[in-house]
Amino acid sequence: MELGIFYTLAAVVLFAAVMVITVRNPVHAVLFLVLAFLGSAGLWLLLEAEFLAIALVLVYVGAVMVLFLFVVMMLDINLVPLREGFARYLPAGAAVALALASVMGFLLGPRYFGLAQFPAPRRMPADYSNTTALGRLLYTYYLYPFEVAAVILLVAIIAAIALTQRARRRIKTERPERQIHVRRQDRVRLVSMPAEKPAGEGGA
Repeated sequence: MELGIFYTLAAVVLFAAVMVITVRNPVHAVLFLVLAFLGSAGLWLLLEAEFLAIALVLVYVGAVMVLFLFVVMMLDINLVPLREGFARYLPAGAAVALALASVMGFLLGPRYFGLAQFPAPRRMPADYSNTTALGRLLYTYYLYPFEVAAVILLVAIIAAIALTQRARRRIKTERPERQIHVRRQDRVRLVSMPAEKPAGEGGA
């Protein structure tokens, strides 16, 4: 039963990953990516890593992918320029994809990640928490790579903010520091005008 669920989830993840890079509509690509994340969360549950599965669903599916979906829908991307030159770059893209697949197959092959490399599953005590074990391993043995990843993410956030806050010409923006100093006499002027009779009344 467990093996059948594993192959089903693996097939779903593989199908969703292929559809992400092959569908033409970017909104559909984001939705297939959400499906891939949900299948990956199911695989984490099979590995008894409940914390990672919940974090994957809450962080990526519940936050990041929703943000991606809103951005893609608001940008209204023109797909015609994106499809231009596809056949010209297809051989180079296929070569890069084949190289990446070869490297991943070498690194994730049975030599390093086969069943023989892992000990037989043992029964965990009732008070065992994989969250605690993950935290101890992450902040002790993998502390330096974790800090490097945090610095890289911080630099990416600062760069994204700097790119979006660039001054744009020909765009009028509000300036609150000037709005709070506005006076009524600077904006409104009362003009007194004499009353006049409509044409055709009183003089005939």
